[in-house]
Amino acid sequence: MNIRQAVKMAWKSIVGKKGRSMLTMLGVIIGIAAVMTIVATMNGLSVKTMEQYSAMGSNKINVQIYSWVYVEDANGNMVNAGKDYFPDLYDYCKSLSEYVVGVTPEAYCSATVVYGTKNSDNFQWDYETQTGQRSPDIYYASDQYSVCNNLTVMKGRDLSELDIQRYNQVCVLGSRAAEAFFGTADPVGKALQLNGQSFDVVGVYAPRLTGADAQTSFIDNIIVLPYTARRVLGGEPMERFIVKARDSASVQEATMRLQSFLNGLVDQNTGGSWVDSDNQWQQYQNEQMAMISLVLGGIAAISLLVGGIGIMNIMLVTVTERTREIGIRRAIGAQRSSIVTQFLIEAAMLCGIGGIVGILLGTLGSRVAGQLLFQMTIYPAAWITLSAFSLSVALGVVFGIYPAAKAAKLQPVEALRAE
Repeated sequence: MNIRQAVKMAWKSIVGKKGRSMLTMLGVIIGIAAVMTIVATMNGLSVKTMEQYSAMGSNKINVQIYSWVYVEDANGNMVNAGKDYFPDLYDYCKSLSEYVVGVTPEAYCSATVVYGTKNSDNFQWDYETQTGQRSPDIYYASDQYSVCNNLTVMKGRDLSELDIQRYNQVCVLGSRAAEAFFGTADPVGKALQLNGQSFDVVGVYAPRLTGADAQTSFIDNIIVLPYTARRVLGGEPMERFIVKARDSASVQEATMRLQSFLNGLVDQNTGGSWVDSDNQWQQYQNEQMAMISLVLGGIAAISLLVGGIGIMNIMLVTVTERTREIGIRRAIGAQRSSIVTQFLIEAAMLCGIGGIVGILLGTLGSRVAGQLLFQMTIYPAAWITLSAFSLSVALGVVFGIYPAAKAAKLQPVEALRAE
């Protein structure tokens, strides 16, 4: 018997018992669909997470220099007496131009923002319904803030080194902050009042997130000021800084050099420092998601095991039903290898058909999950589809070996006596 004849006989057997064949394939269908949906959904989650990291900027190194020394000011209030380390950090980062392309403070400024009748103190955001308007986050920064945070200027210009040197009272708005105060009007050239101080809007950053994400994220709801504006707006000493590495390969070297520099710069008796990179968190999160994918995929694969056992069971039943046929074929000279091939092909076809149906359902499930969870269309990768189909066929072969071997071992005389 050649392969073509074996395939025809297997197909005839499957079609001849449609109901039983469908129930037999059900475990494989569910298993393949579940595995594909889970893997594709986890890949979608990974893509979404990487989009968030990309929006915030890649290859960022976070630096914190803190002090625990407080003194009493003229009004009797206790204030942090920490030294301003940014000039030293700025100069050192310039010397690391091989590894570093930018450095900026990211010090928070607490101020009331007013433009016309709009006052940030009156803004309200409902976290349950994700509606309303949240007060913008205000940051003291250097002229390299946009470089460090993956920002591009959409209108006007960015902060400049001259703005800092001349203590210019200017600001650049994130896209959502610009919309909150100016609507569709061009903010460039207009002035905002921050705690009663006038700051000219010189530019607007392009949005880092779009679509539904932009409506619920606060990442573009920012106002960026030269860090020298602390002279008029006040605030705690600058302790948080962002250093932008030239590329991912430079992150580790720059991190080590920065930590060594800060260990020698900061008096350990009055403060301290730490340095880490977002790349470390991204790698950790990728590892965590890969682990979760394996666990969930393993759970879903249990149904594949159950489906494989079902295939073996039905093939044993098929061998019993066709014992007389096997005896006749063996009596007229059929080789044992032909019997084995026939039953293996039938088992492989059962699982292969189930795999194809499972792939179709898994693709549909991935699309539905992508729209519901991430508002994006997710398709299983080509390697997932090919692996799923190969796995289903291999499952049929593995679980079909025992029934096929049992059929091949039947003695012709005993098989012919079977009713």
